[in-house]
Amino acid sequence: MASFDNGLSAYHRLREEPFELLLTDIVMPEMDGIELARRATELDPDIKVMFITGFAAVALSAAQASPQAKVLSKPVHLRDLVGEVERMIAA
Repeated sequence: MASFDNGLSAYHRLREEPFELLLTDIVMPEMDGIELARRATELDPDIKVMFITGFAAVALSAAQASPQAKVLSKPVHLRDLVGEVERMIAA
């Protein structure tokens, strides 16, 4: 597990090391979550993607950009987030 404060840093790490799941906010500095997910799936088509956002319109565009991704709306209860992550990894 790793965390980053912007999308560009996360992308550089994804280029170095494979990850099973990308959990990303959509609105981030330097590279938004939608672009990060697009690039991550180019690197690894099997990576699972989960977006978190507080913006309903952005959630819709995320779902269209990455149809296999899960989109959670803020606020997200930690229990729900953990459950969704477990389901995605198990799938």
